[in-house]
Amino acid sequence: MAALVLLLSSSLLLLIPYPAASLPLCTDSRSPLPQPTPLTFCPYNGTSCCNSTQDLRIQKQFEAMNVSDPSCRSVMKWILCARCDPFSGELFTIGTGPRTVPLLCNSTVSANSSQSSGAARDYCSGVWDTCLNASMLNSPFAPSLQGQAGLPMNSSYTKLTELWQSKNDFCNAFGGAALDESVCFDGEPVKLNATAAPAPPSGLCIERLGNGSYLDMVAHPDGSNHAFFSDQKGYIWLGTIPAQGSGGTLEIDESNPFLDLTDEVHFDTEFGMMGIAFHPNFAQNGRFFASFNCDKSKWPGCTGRCSCNSDVNCDPSQLPSDNGAQPCQYQSVIAEYSANGTSSGPSAATTASPAEVRRIFTMGLPFTAHHGGQILFGPGDGYLYFMMGDGGGTSGDPYNFSQNKKSMLGKIMRLDVDNIPSAAEVSKLGLWGNYSIPKDNPYTEDSELQPEIWTYGMRNPWRCSFDAARPDYFMCGDVGQDEYEEVDVITKGGNYGWRVYEGPLLYNPPESPGGNTSAKSINTIFPVVGYTHSEVNKNLGSASITGGYFYRGTADPCMYGSYLYGDLYAENIWAAIENPGNSGKFNSSRISFSCAKDSPIPCETVQGSQLPSLLYIFSFGQDNQKDIYLLTYKGVYRVVRPSRCGYTCAKENVTAVSTPSPASAPSNASSLVYGKGSLVLAVASWLLLASLVALL
Repeated sequence: MAALVLLLSSSLLLLIPYPAASLPLCTDSRSPLPQPTPLTFCPYNGTSCCNSTQDLRIQKQFEAMNVSDPSCRSVMKWILCARCDPFSGELFTIGTGPRTVPLLCNSTVSANSSQSSGAARDYCSGVWDTCLNASMLNSPFAPSLQGQAGLPMNSSYTKLTELWQSKNDFCNAFGGAALDESVCFDGEPVKLNATAAPAPPSGLCIERLGNGSYLDMVAHPDGSNHAFFSDQKGYIWLGTIPAQGSGGTLEIDESNPFLDLTDEVHFDTEFGMMGIAFHPNFAQNGRFFASFNCDKSKWPGCTGRCSCNSDVNCDPSQLPSDNGAQPCQYQSVIAEYSANGTSSGPSAATTASPAEVRRIFTMGLPFTAHHGGQILFGPGDGYLYFMMGDGGGTSGDPYNFSQNKKSMLGKIMRLDVDNIPSAAEVSKLGLWGNYSIPKDNPYTEDSELQPEIWTYGMRNPWRCSFDAARPDYFMCGDVGQDEYEEVDVITKGGNYGWRVYEGPLLYNPPESPGGNTSAKSINTIFPVVGYTHSEVNKNLGSASITGGYFYRGTADPCMYGSYLYGDLYAENIWAAIENPGNSGKFNSSRISFSCAKDSPIPCETVQGSQLPSLLYIFSFGQDNQKDIYLLTYKGVYRVVRPSRCGYTCAKENVTAVSTPSPASAPSNASSLVYGKGSLVLAVASWLLLASLVALL
């Protein structure tokens, strides 16, 4: 584990260990995949960074080297095969750049290293001693002009003693330690320390901060205690979040929205504003984005290409009407807006103009369901990620859009909205709007993919997030069809299997006018956690997952590092714990949850149960303090100290944090913040309820 980081929240001081950075990742930045059959040359079974073609290529390279010594031959085979290790991305990219061989373990291992004790032996010295006098062709140990690991020599037989003056020089170039942020190669597949899985938290304690019903929440990019909230109708509000333990409530004046897009947004049972995203430099440039649906029969600005087109072997004239709508009558839109300028800059803006700065993306939808719509900025790259469902249909993605690499449906897209091409370039490149393509998108390695695509094989991604502590971890909940709800670790170019698989289960589509994809023809990335519909209360209807966040707040130290997610129907919340750390393997447990008795706004309970009555969990949210929120039909809730609900957490210093007094309960005046009424009121509440249940 890495050094302890001090985090201060109110008067509670916590020592929270940040985990190591090493993640299973291949040299091409893809996730390692389970191989249907064992590799024939490299001894990597199960999950690997090599397929059979790459395995054969390594075998031919090894045979062409013609290593003279049998013991050295065995060593060199393992070194070449390290390309197949699930951690090869770490092994081959440590230091200044790509390496010709993996980082060879020396005898120095950090006390905080998560790698197993085998990495403590001086493997680099062992390689030198074993291969010292062995000759080989095209040695991968040839030095570069800088005296470090470089390009292989395409010349005659060489020995290590002809390339390096000493063992010390050799291991300075090729050796290294297993540190808290890296791994090294010790002659075997990388193993992390196998420790007992941390115990799941005893329970999740929440408090009710507001009565409004929102679909999305985004922390203000200026790092303050402000956050933006949006609803399905097309409103965005700017809210002020009370400090933990203050007894305050969420301050939102719904009569004065930050932005009103209700004239453009088509709000119905399956449609509305699905997501908002604020540029990382919003505090300076005022740029932000909204993702919504529109109806081209009612708004002239709602125009775009149909996602059913000749590029994907689909004829919109052959599609049936869906719920009375014609194919591509409804569109998915991403539009850019700007905050009104003030003397102190966009960060202080309390309103924004509804006039579009530019249209980023517009695409016609074949049917009236499964069009995702969340948008997020990547924390490490600054690109905009756009989550799109398979388009719906009668059932089971009948036109197989998710597996079609030319279709934008059933995909996560990655767009550059900082470099806007000219109109001529947009037309020439066949783009769906005003954006450019990041140069490292997967299409550069898979020419069949449309350049916008980051991952594919999704059914309907519903709420994705990046881990605040480890930006490489990109998690998405993906809504299932008949049996299984899943959470996926999203990786570059990954295929998540739909509609060949529903989670880990083979899926048999009831109709296939768009053709089928065989399981053997794809490398499916299976979910890390999930649940079957039979696990939840069927009296509430079919299950539908709501993806969440890794908990990185300070209020509940026993929850730290757990990935929280829930079911739309609000009687089940899970905490997924990774074990070993950074292995990509999770243990998931359903956890109890309750509402603090001193909640600023009293909580209702489910009839016949002690569970708080949330009715529906639409989304999770995260503020600038990394506290986690539940956006529900019954209001906005925040995760708080477990002791406020009577849960036990040995890491919590109960006496160090003040408990809200009854005097801090909200007054009638403060409750008038919600005077206009949220979506939970009157007829609109039932429309929202039906719409969000249906769209999932």
